[in-house]
Amino acid sequence: MPQTADEMDAVAVRTWCSLALEALGRERAAIDAINVYPVADGDTGTNLYLTVESAAGAVEAVFAGHETGASVPALADAVRAMAHGALIGARGNSGTILAQLLRGMAGVLADGHDADHLRLALTRAATAARQAVAHPVEGTVLTVATAAAEAAGRTAGDPSAQAVVQAAYEGARTALDETPGQLAVLGRAGVVDAGGRGLVTVLEALVEAVSGETPEHGVWVAPDIASVTTAAAEDCAAGGPQDGPAFEVIYLLEAGDDAVDRLRTRLDGLGDSLVVVGGDGLWNVHVHVDDAGAAVEAGVEAGRPYRIRITHFGADRVHLPHSEPSQRGVVVVVPGPGLSGLCSEAGATTVLARPGEPPASGELVDAIRRAHAREVVLLPNDAELRHTAAAAAEQARTEGIRVALIPTRAAVQGIAALAVHEPDRSFDEDVVAMTAAAGATRYGELAVAERQSWTMAGICQAGDILGLIEGDVAVIGEDVPGTARAVIDRMLAAGGELVTLVLGEDVPDALADALEEHVREGYLAVDTVVYRGGGQGTPLLIGVE
Repeated sequence: MPQTADEMDAVAVRTWCSLALEALGRERAAIDAINVYPVADGDTGTNLYLTVESAAGAVEAVFAGHETGASVPALADAVRAMAHGALIGARGNSGTILAQLLRGMAGVLADGHDADHLRLALTRAATAARQAVAHPVEGTVLTVATAAAEAAGRTAGDPSAQAVVQAAYEGARTALDETPGQLAVLGRAGVVDAGGRGLVTVLEALVEAVSGETPEHGVWVAPDIASVTTAAAEDCAAGGPQDGPAFEVIYLLEAGDDAVDRLRTRLDGLGDSLVVVGGDGLWNVHVHVDDAGAAVEAGVEAGRPYRIRITHFGADRVHLPHSEPSQRGVVVVVPGPGLSGLCSEAGATTVLARPGEPPASGELVDAIRRAHAREVVLLPNDAELRHTAAAAAEQARTEGIRVALIPTRAAVQGIAALAVHEPDRSFDEDVVAMTAAAGATRYGELAVAERQSWTMAGICQAGDILGLIEGDVAVIGEDVPGTARAVIDRMLAAGGELVTLVLGEDVPDALADALEEHVREGYLAVDTVVYRGGGQGTPLLIGVE
């Protein structure tokens, strides 16, 4: 049972983020399933989850900084962290709008926590979100946010924060139920707006965080996925929303206000679904365009874009060859072009994950379609991609493709799984064998510390070489060769028959030669295999089977 606050303090903000993340985790798949506007790419629930996950992580970091003291963080610190976390982690159209809603609330709550400030915060949030969208459309999350603010405003004079958030939630829920009558594509599919549904979930968590009680409401039943997919397909055939731009482009941007104003005008001429949120020199830019390069170039002219993510929407509008699909395919996410070539030679369809640019669910769905197979094994090779990959798999299943998601957490696990792939045996047997091979592969990697920080191996300084095993820092070294040897020794202490080394782009072959010799001299029964093609910024990936 969450702590009852009846006001917005830092603890209530932390509880809100935690409850919202938990609720979106439960409802992610159902929200993804009703995502038909502005593009039916089945990732709204996942995008909202990842956005809130980033916000919650930022709030937890603020609390972690107070662990040694007796006091908790100030409300202002907590809400600003929440807003900043959502901004830098925002995904998709809905996640970007939610980030602006949270930013609008934070700007008011940083100055006060009573019911009056909460009412004003909800109003400021709805206004800010509308201003961030180039062409607001009714029947969307914007309509739901406005209704929540208006309902909260009608509690004026009531000193109870609980009354404010309860009214906002009820107003949002009522508005959500009306969205099918406001937006034709929703009405044809028989669904409410997916982004609005996500916002209602977030507001429900706010009520619970403030009051300690879950709001009473009727059970929301997700529609039949097949009917939603059919409606979206009919819209596409009729020249509806699916005939829009081919790419979604998202990036963070460091730029001044004047430059961003010019950027908005330019991007508005390039495409649609334009949302630009943020302020104080940091912005999150989201747009759907046919020319992704031009959208990125516009960001370069405005300032410094980074964490650039480009998702291809057009694949589902391209007619596939009339050849019969193969029985089985494998889709693999890889960190560099070298591994992409290796996996392609093994018959897999690859998705490249660049530093700071993890693939979106739409890219994974596109890859599953490109595999042109009745059965597909999906290897995400990154623990952070688990929800994105799950959403892509679910979307592909609605299209009649049998998808098995093997939760590989590193590229070396994906290589091990691909090595035992046999398309001639039954699908279930193949998935079991690939899962077992991945699970039997321990993984490690080397990274360069960007700043001084605490780790499980002690305090590291900027520039130190970090040796990670299973995601945790196990070794802090001064150079790559020495750290690599130490990591390999620790991993082989638990046994192993094969060491896999994946060299980063700028790492000399001499390192591989030296490490192979180290293994050969110290572990007589262990073989070593070397691949080149790791990602930028990661000198070495290590696998032990």
